[in-house]
Amino acid sequence: MEETLSQAAVAVLNTPDPAAKAEAARSTAEAWRQGTIDRIGSAVPPLRPARPASPALRPPREVPRRRINSGSPGRVALLHALAHIELNAIDLAFDIVARFTGEDLPRDFFDDWVAVGGDEARHYRMLAGRLGELGACYGDLPAHDGLWQAAMETADDLLARLAVVPLVLEARGLDVTPPMIDRLRGAGDDRSADILQTIHDEEIGHVAAGMRWFRFVCEKRGRDAARTYGALVRNHFKGRIKPPFNTASREAAGLPASFYEPLAAGG
Repeated sequence: MEETLSQAAVAVLNTPDPAAKAEAARSTAEAWRQGTIDRIGSAVPPLRPARPASPALRPPREVPRRRINSGSPGRVALLHALAHIELNAIDLAFDIVARFTGEDLPRDFFDDWVAVGGDEARHYRMLAGRLGELGACYGDLPAHDGLWQAAMETADDLLARLAVVPLVLEARGLDVTPPMIDRLRGAGDDRSADILQTIHDEEIGHVAAGMRWFRFVCEKRGRDAARTYGALVRNHFKGRIKPPFNTASREAAGLPASFYEPLAAGG
């Protein structure tokens, strides 16, 4: 029997080696795009994705600071942290594909999130390659587990997953990446800055996908999107929604200030 999309997604999640995970994500996205895999099917995703022995996962306060102005070690710490985020993003994309097949969603939903997973795999490879150019590799430094904690918190609710992952965590990436790019260019590292610019520009599309499907599911369930977003973020997101916001990139993704500004103000 031919492999289904959900089975392929679970295989990505169960791949521990980062390079192999990225390749599995890329090949799955390509097979789905070309129609080599053409059935969604169903499969049970793991509670946690497979991970390599390193990096060690520690509380955020024990992870090296990302000080670009500290020279190569600071840039390595920054790029390592971003590579860790992108590796988690691969799993988050394929987890949403496998976990919510019972939601009666249109095929376009799976098209979007498989494409996102393919993008995240490419982003990881770009960052891992840049680390190699700087004499480092992914796994050299500790990392934190906050992204997957958010996934576990929203494992039983598609709306909560969409609210927290693309519309809080990835949206936050739109806020913080442009200042990183500016600092990298100021330090003369245009190569790293160009990689981050590519990631930022493509993440706008990922946030847009989150917004599109959040609105779709809200309409399907007869719920007001803005009020539902606020309630879900307050209930399921453990951090703070804090400015400054990159309103231009957020608006380009279709995420209006009326969604997040009340949360930042404590509403």
